[in-house]
Amino acid sequence: MAFIEARGVRKTYFPKGVPPVHALDGLDLDVPQGTIKGLLGPNGAGKTTAVKALTTLIVPEEGTMTIDGIDVKAHPEQIRPIIGVSGQYAAVDENLTGFENLEMVGRLYHLGAKASRARATELIELFDLVEAQNRPVKGFSGGMRRRIDLAGALVARPRVLFLDEPTTGLDPRSRLALWDVIRSLASDGATVLLTTQYLEEADVLADHISVIDGGRVIAEGTTDELKNSIGGARIEISLGADAADNVVATRAVLAKLGTSEPILAPDGRTLTMPVDNAPAALATALGELGKRGIVPSDAGMRRPTLDDVFLQLTGHAATIEEEAAEPSKKSRRSRKGEK
Repeated sequence: MAFIEARGVRKTYFPKGVPPVHALDGLDLDVPQGTIKGLLGPNGAGKTTAVKALTTLIVPEEGTMTIDGIDVKAHPEQIRPIIGVSGQYAAVDENLTGFENLEMVGRLYHLGAKASRARATELIELFDLVEAQNRPVKGFSGGMRRRIDLAGALVARPRVLFLDEPTTGLDPRSRLALWDVIRSLASDGATVLLTTQYLEEADVLADHISVIDGGRVIAEGTTDELKNSIGGARIEISLGADAADNVVATRAVLAKLGTSEPILAPDGRTLTMPVDNAPAALATALGELGKRGIVPSDAGMRRPTLDDVFLQLTGHAATIEEEAAEPSKKSRRSRKGEK
């Protein structure tokens, strides 16, 4: 049995005035102990709903979920003390200092005053917040807020950590800093479930990835396996001002070089084609276009991106918005005894 296991989980929302939304529609999930599982999916795929179900914040209508053999639905009071949760929004008190926020979380977990202060000090140092620890959080930058929120999720030394879009909206430097912390947590034996829409984030952090869409897992594997499953490389042709006249001819040329249909970007002038041998395919494409008098404004080769994976597997691109299929409430940190 996996350390985190879900089978046939279903959760339906009933928004007023619109048809029911099946946020989870038979979700199956396995996360081995001591690993980082990446849960990848586009907007509205059900990622946040899955996290809320596993962290006892909502109760699915159907299915089973266990963490370390404990039934999540039957014994939520046993689950909450062993998990930490960092949601899409920093769950911090803006009027308290960084140190006070962490000390408060420790007191809520009944660690006692001395142990709470000691743990807060330890985490302040771990997350490089020493200089800001006595400042109110309302003056923190976005990256600092995310760090103090993640620190709060670690106060009780959880065996399982749920990170829901932990780096959305962060600048590159802050994102890299959080990646280092997450990697160190896994190295220390924590089991991590990470939801993200950034393939590069899953590529760096996750031991294994599950792609979710429509409330169910539609593909699994490492990042390399997922990329290879949709074609290991792409050739990309961008047309100039006369794109409208040449799109059809360019599409026909590219269609002969791969096993699927070329994808036209929203700009109406860039076509992408998955191929097996990118250098040879690009040379052939440019030669054929030249015979037709078509001169691209740009052409090149690249590895698949997040949008390539999502477009191929789900039929639509990823976005960075909050999941539309779920109630628009800020994520809350799971606390011991929370109902």
